[in-house]
Amino acid sequence: MKADDLVLFSQVVELGSFSKAAEQNSLTNSVVSKRIARLEEELGVQLLYRTTRKLTLTEAGRALSLGARNVKQATQEAMDAISGFGEKIEGHIKMSVPTISGDLLLADAAAEFCNLHPGLTIDMSMDNRFVDLLEDGFDLVIRTGYLDDSSLIARHIVDSQWVVCASPGYLTKNPRPRFPSDLTEHNCLQYAYQTTGASDWEFKGEQGNYIVKVAGSFSTDTATALRKAALEEGVLPMFHDA
Repeated sequence: MKADDLVLFSQVVELGSFSKAAEQNSLTNSVVSKRIARLEEELGVQLLYRTTRKLTLTEAGRALSLGARNVKQATQEAMDAISGFGEKIEGHIKMSVPTISGDLLLADAAAEFCNLHPGLTIDMSMDNRFVDLLEDGFDLVIRTGYLDDSSLIARHIVDSQWVVCASPGYLTKNPRPRFPSDLTEHNCLQYAYQTTGASDWEFKGEQGNYIVKVAGSFSTDTATALRKAALEEGVLPMFHDA
């Protein structure tokens, strides 16, 4: 039995005719008649006495009309509850983002998004581990790299890349690196949760990607700490939009 057939039956009873119910639902009279007949067949009882002038409920029809009215009301209440969801953004979002992306990009973007949508609140957790969306109660998780769990639904947001940078103060005390291989002679500050490994910096070359293994005096998983360390002494891999 289909719930929409019960709703249609309730409308027929309420309006008193197949034609009015058909008009209200943008259906033909024959479609309404067939759906009521299908409902009667599934229930094994006659629900309506049909004449050219009016419809009369059978005893079974009167009993069913009470329940059908409740189904119709519950359906309408459910539709009213979600009306406007497609027009405005409101509610609460719990999200997890990588520490460095959150520090550099996503915190400001999330705050601006909340300002644009006053009915929205965001709980942002900055964490580099691969969280369990269901177990940890997250609505949204943003990560860089490839998705290992194929059961999750992923959507590409933006291409990103890393660039190597150093403070002017560092370059006054140390020779300026000309090639990625020169970095092995420098104090390279390391992002602890880099996909390829903190000390394995990946570069693109004419023959494809290759790794330069670097070393340095400082490693961390937060962008703020990396930035401060770079302003003191060190060479830094910095994330930005492509």
